[in-house]
Amino acid sequence: MNNTKRILLVVDDEPDITLAFSMGLEDSGFEVDAFNDPLLALEAFKEKKSYDLALLDIKMPKMTGFELCQEIRKVNDKVKVCFATAFDMQKEEEDLKAMATTSNEKPIIIRKPISIDDLIKRVKMELGDS
Repeated sequence: MNNTKRILLVVDDEPDITLAFSMGLEDSGFEVDAFNDPLLALEAFKEKKSYDLALLDIKMPKMTGFELCQEIRKVNDKVKVCFATAFDMQKEEEDLKAMATTSNEKPIIIRKPISIDDLIKRVKMELGDS
């Protein structure tokens, strides 16, 4: 297991979700910056640039998770990105296919609701810390 503190960016327009995710991940030793506004999250990302993983809600006002991912990739194309959604993904399949084609990576989807334990396991797995 990697003992280095991993830094996560969590973006969801629902404050209860960012709070629950942040608390659970922080209790597991992660440093978390959580935002309910994707535009504020993007500004923070541009300043910090050192996130290990970004967990982005797909459906948000002002900017979707896909759009936020594209902007994040312009700043740092190495950061892992996971998308979180409670919606049926059929509508987003075209966006996912386009993203996979342009970034040469398979999009990582985390279904909400998800238990904090399962979220932590999934994040650790994506970071190679499991």
